[in-house]
Amino acid sequence: MLDAVLNFLSNGLSGASGWEIVAFTLIATHITIAAVTIYLHRCQAHRALELHAIPSHFFRFWLWLTTGMVTKEWAAIHRKHHAKCETEDDPHSPVTRGIKKVFFEGAELYRAESKNAETMEKYGHGTPNDWIERNLYSKYSWQGVGLMLIIDIMLFGVVGLSVWAVQMLWIPVTAAGIINGIGHYWGYRNYDCADAATNIFPIGIIIGGEELHNNHHTFGTSAKLSSKWYEFDIGWMYIRILETVGLAKVKKVAPEPKFNREKSVADFDTLQSVIANRYDVMAKYAKSVKSAWHDEAEHLASKGKLEYKRLKSSRKLLQREPAKLGAPQKQQLSELFAHSKALQTMHEMRVELSAIWERSNSSREQLLQQLQDWCVRAEASGIRALQEFSRRLRSYA
Repeated sequence: MLDAVLNFLSNGLSGASGWEIVAFTLIATHITIAAVTIYLHRCQAHRALELHAIPSHFFRFWLWLTTGMVTKEWAAIHRKHHAKCETEDDPHSPVTRGIKKVFFEGAELYRAESKNAETMEKYGHGTPNDWIERNLYSKYSWQGVGLMLIIDIMLFGVVGLSVWAVQMLWIPVTAAGIINGIGHYWGYRNYDCADAATNIFPIGIIIGGEELHNNHHTFGTSAKLSSKWYEFDIGWMYIRILETVGLAKVKKVAPEPKFNREKSVADFDTLQSVIANRYDVMAKYAKSVKSAWHDEAEHLASKGKLEYKRLKSSRKLLQREPAKLGAPQKQQLSELFAHSKALQTMHEMRVELSAIWERSNSSREQLLQQLQDWCVRAEASGIRALQEFSRRLRSYA
């Protein structure tokens, strides 16, 4: 009898080897990540897709077992994060709370916000409220992870405690810490969206595609988080598989610009496409600014008008949204513009271009006239990068 007990504590019912236990842990945590990104995030919080009852109920049950998270609470907190991003009301912004606070105490911030009745009432609408949600998942949220602990111990013996601990830490570390913390603090940006969201890695596998956080904050209701050819969103791959077998329906994805290179003048189709693809437009304009900066930097450095270190720091300022620049940064650009009218023109015309889709009181005819005038002036500027950008701009279709 004692031998049987000791054998159970050592090997559990499965008798799995060390590598098999590691494989189980990785697969289980990956399913949890998939449930978070597909069900909680893209489906429930943003309504970017609809899920069939089969995967929807599976994800709810799996999340109850492995995280104890309540759908309404998660969706409400995430929606508030988008609505109040990088402000004092943002539940987990490293910009206002500090990176250490969000990275190491992200789960605590989540739990504190989940007790905010106003947040639940304002942002928790449209989430499941059926019998099983009211009487099991929401009512007994911690019992699910308790059941998971029993399952892990039954399968693997004492080692099951470590397996369970990894499962319990996976979401607090990856989602609450890495995505909510590092994803607003460090990484690369494809788009200059209004907040500080960044893409952590172009390969969105470990955290289900959530690594592409800048793309997501730019196109919040898109079911697909990747936007560049070199980016991979494994969550999107799973969604497409579910859609192929009739278990999901994608409602929204980020717009993809189309072009008619034969256009000589911008028309209403151009205007509509430019406004719809404004983030792509400004990302391409930033590249044009970079090209113009290289042309000018070589000239200014050779003439000794500005030291190269000062020039290099100004390049990043030129690529940022002008409204986000502080007084010292604006002063630095003013010094640069005193030596380069070309870069000053690029900067000023960026402001004019972005104003086109911000003028809500203007008619379509007025906006089109402004766009056409902008293109004419750009192509008459004599600035190579600006001329090439303008030709691309008027070909949006």
